[in-house]
Amino acid sequence: MLAKTLKALSCAVALGLALTPAMAKSQPPAAPRTDYKAPRMVDGHPDFQGTWTSSTVTRLERNSRYGASLALSEAETRKIEARTQAQIDLGNKPTDPNAKVTDLPADCSGGRGLDCNYNAAWTDPGSVVMRVNGQARNGFITSTQDGRVPMRKDVKVNPFGRALKPGSNPSDNPETRALGERCLLSFGNSSGPVMLPGLYNNTYQFVQTKDQVVIDVEMVHDARIVRLNATQHLPPSVRPWMGDSIGHWEGDSLVVETTNFHPEQVFRGASEHLKVTERFTRIAKDRLHYGFWVEDPSVFAQPWGGEYEFSRITGQVYEYACHEGNYGLVGILQGAREEDRTGVKTAPTNVDQKVTAAEDEGGEGF
Repeated sequence: MLAKTLKALSCAVALGLALTPAMAKSQPPAAPRTDYKAPRMVDGHPDFQGTWTSSTVTRLERNSRYGASLALSEAETRKIEARTQAQIDLGNKPTDPNAKVTDLPADCSGGRGLDCNYNAAWTDPGSVVMRVNGQARNGFITSTQDGRVPMRKDVKVNPFGRALKPGSNPSDNPETRALGERCLLSFGNSSGPVMLPGLYNNTYQFVQTKDQVVIDVEMVHDARIVRLNATQHLPPSVRPWMGDSIGHWEGDSLVVETTNFHPEQVFRGASEHLKVTERFTRIAKDRLHYGFWVEDPSVFAQPWGGEYEFSRITGQVYEYACHEGNYGLVGILQGAREEDRTGVKTAPTNVDQKVTAAEDEGGEGF
């Protein structure tokens, strides 16, 4: 009997030792060590207030063009940034009014070729590669070897948004169009969580008190409210846009856990069971480290996460007047009704198009 007990104890200890490394990784990446001392609020916590931006040509998942490595070489970084700046300069040039469309050089954001969703002059995704503690990065994800989102292979999901009913079309009615088109939530998940940069409007204003932190997102009109020191999340039946965020301080880092996502706010195929944990740490006068950790066993093969850095900017967040003079949504629905009337399909929909994850986040990056 004693031998069996000792054996069970040894197995439990071994199992505990085996689980410890994995458990240690189940949280957002910690900020790099620094001697910087952030200014303080009256309550003694670091002051995050002000305007920050996440603009960058780097995207969530690594670009396979540069291999599976997280870090980019200086040569690769210079080439990417030079090509990006050339595209911006081209987009800012006056257009020859006498030129044929086929003769115009392509200045498309996201590298889509001549048929642009957006010309580069109309976008502001950033012009530099994201750096974390000075290291140029090929993507934000740090937890997987290839820097990709670890989707479950036995579950079929739509990683770009909620799935429609069989036989239905996103242009059937306004409620089936994307949230950004309906001015309900930001494009490309910039409001988060996870907060990701997109083609434009990557500016955030932090407002902070001892009880709450509010993050005003430039894209659309999103305001994330983080309740500090709350003891529990809202009831499961209450599911606001951007979820229910509870924050607490761990030293100089603000740690935020978000659950209760709205069923229409789908992130990589996850919504109902999604839990996102974020860690904000001010590491310099003009740098704010952002780490994130994503969990939903119903769609992800394993929890995953990553990091990037916000940069401090001057100025303020201006109103995003969504749909002011914008006839895009009306035109889409009118075109779909005409197709219904004639039975002739004249244009592809976003159901037909093969869109990459990077494009869904606001462009192909570099």
